Amino acid sequence: MPLVTPAADTMPRSGIRRVMDAAWALGKPFIGMHVGEPSFTPPDHVIRAAEEAYERGDTHYVPNAGVPALQAALAQKIREQNGIDADATQIVVSAGGAQALHLALSMIIASGDEVLIPDPGWPNYAMAVGLLQATPVRYPLKPERGFIPEIADLEALVTPATKVIIVNSPSNPLGTVIPGEVIEELVRFAERHDIWLLSDECYDALTYGVEHVSPARFDTKGVVLSAFSFSKTYAMTGVRVGYLVTPKGVAPIAAKLQEPMVACVNAPAQAAAIAALTGPQDQVAFMRDTYASRRELAMRKLTEIGVPFIEPRGAFYIWIDVSALTGGDVEEWAVRLLTEHQVAIAPGTAFGAGGEGWARLSLAADSDDIARGIERIGEMR
Repeated sequence: MPLVTPAADTMPRSGIRRVMDAAWALGKPFIGMHVGEPSFTPPDHVIRAAEEAYERGDTHYVPNAGVPALQAALAQKIREQNGIDADATQIVVSAGGAQALHLALSMIIASGDEVLIPDPGWPNYAMAVGLLQATPVRYPLKPERGFIPEIADLEALVTPATKVIIVNSPSNPLGTVIPGEVIEELVRFAERHDIWLLSDECYDALTYGVEHVSPARFDTKGVVLSAFSFSKTYAMTGVRVGYLVTPKGVAPIAAKLQEPMVACVNAPAQAAAIAALTGPQDQVAFMRDTYASRRELAMRKLTEIGVPFIEPRGAFYIWIDVSALTGGDVEEWAVRLLTEHQVAIAPGTAFGAGGEGWARLSLAADSDDIARGIERIGEMR
């Protein structure tokens, strides 16, 4: 039997998925605070738009970069909501935010290149970089700095092989939102070293009391690529629609790469995305308010049981310090929490070595589960 490539064979499985597998194999009900799966369904008008597209027979190929109506709606959205001065020709529709990130990386890195990724950070960054036979280089996000990137740390990691820095705000898993002045510093860092800045903004609509600032606002030299998603904002995780915003002249290359990857995003899903952008936004506001309420509940319950945490300012996660509970092995502790108390959480080490002693709780679970899950965490002493 021929061998698979070393990059595929050695790519680690997501630590979050390992917890999911163990939870499903438990054979009994459990409280799930381990995945970022919204507990909502898409707005009714979004579902209807997809149904109507199927009924019309809109099931054929569409342009690699996306249908023009969706590109136009996206251009309006990023101008009005993200402050990004880009037009429809700079946008490529993707099969979710994850594919937008993979598309960008496929376009800008090659074997032997280095990519700066956050630690703690979403595990798929390292997976995608390794699969493309490049090297992920983790930059530290430190508790004493509020898990905000520090330029001095980045400067120490840059080499001639560095081609990209990935920036994620609002952060999965941390719930942090990088202040605008730091975002601008990160763009200047990328410009100074003539590298790309790949910005993961999949939670851009979910912030609490602070502004989300898109790096592309500050881009003066065409170094920023921005990945967005419909998954979290509109609870469309399984619909798989995202988009990549590029500097001028880059989108045709990205669109060309779509052909061997996915050809195009399915037409009914794009119809649903148009409806999501152009239709009523009241359910988006309702979901954001619900996450904000769950955030307050989680912080209150964690305070009651004496478990420290980082106050989440975006996304729908809360990063908790369980170092006093784990005995130095957060993954083993997470397995015991699941088997003994039927609570599934994501161990911090799923997001990098910097996550040892920490855990991510998803606030996509309903309020009762969040309250009961945190109470059970308090019993793990």
